[in-house]
Amino acid sequence: MDFKDQLKNLFPDHIPLPEEEQISENKELWIQDEPMICKFEKRKGKPTTIIEGYNGSDEDFKILAKELKTKLSVGGSFKDDSIIIQGDYRDKIMTILKDKGFKVKRVGG
Repeated sequence: MDFKDQLKNLFPDHIPLPEEEQISENKELWIQDEPMICKFEKRKGKPTTIIEGYNGSDEDFKILAKELKTKLSVGGSFKDDSIIIQGDYRDKIMTILKDKGFKVKRVGG
């Protein structure tokens, strides 16, 4: 018995809503002409990777930040038009962004 069948048995009067679209994987991100900057800093003694220089909308940049964090399985945040990733992942981030079609410039070592 499937999970949906069990729910139908428990709630026979319920009408399911249509499936919502997946926005993170299917949405096309705006690719810019100028390269994005991927740099390395130490903040409070801990290594961080910072990505700056995206000219598209903030929503696209937040989606890109979420994809990077899930692919790398690390924490991070989106603040002040930059993505902050915990740890030194410049090489991996640059290959992911190049595969998506972005131009990336490595700064800082």
